[in-house]
Amino acid sequence: MIQSGKKLKALDLLLKNKNRSVVSEAIESLRNEPPYQGAIGLLISFYDTINDPAIKRKIGEFMNDLKDQSKSKEVIDEIRKPWKPDTIRMLVSSCWQSGLDYSAFTPDIARIFLKGDYMTAVECFTVIEESIPRITRDIKDEIISIIEEESPYPGDKKAPLTLELISILR
Repeated sequence: MIQSGKKLKALDLLLKNKNRSVVSEAIESLRNEPPYQGAIGLLISFYDTINDPAIKRKIGEFMNDLKDQSKSKEVIDEIRKPWKPDTIRMLVSSCWQSGLDYSAFTPDIARIFLKGDYMTAVECFTVIEESIPRITRDIKDEIISIIEEESPYPGDKKAPLTLELISILR
């Protein structure tokens, strides 16, 4: 853990650098290292505070390319935090784009579906839809229950998407 702490401090310093190429190289370097605890959280915190589209895209690409299944819990932990809507959307999008298995977290994704804006709901829909073959009937029923309890009003923009999600879960 001491090693991880040192790496996090070094990454934090690089991300705070004003030179875009230094920041970009720091993000890229994470691809060539074994994953360490806290790097994703640090990246997401940085993503949530910056306005640089190129750096945001670089972080999004990094998240989309995650291949270590053990990082899925760390991604979900970040999704649960009160980040800006575009940060949450990027994180949920990375769940299906990375190809990692998020089926164990589909109830969490269903809650984000309900809380998020329409575009985030579409991303959540995709994650849940791709997880259906790997989730049990009990989990499907749990998700349906979550959605039905807090379902959007019929006039809400997400209402048709919500009905479709319930339909595919049945």
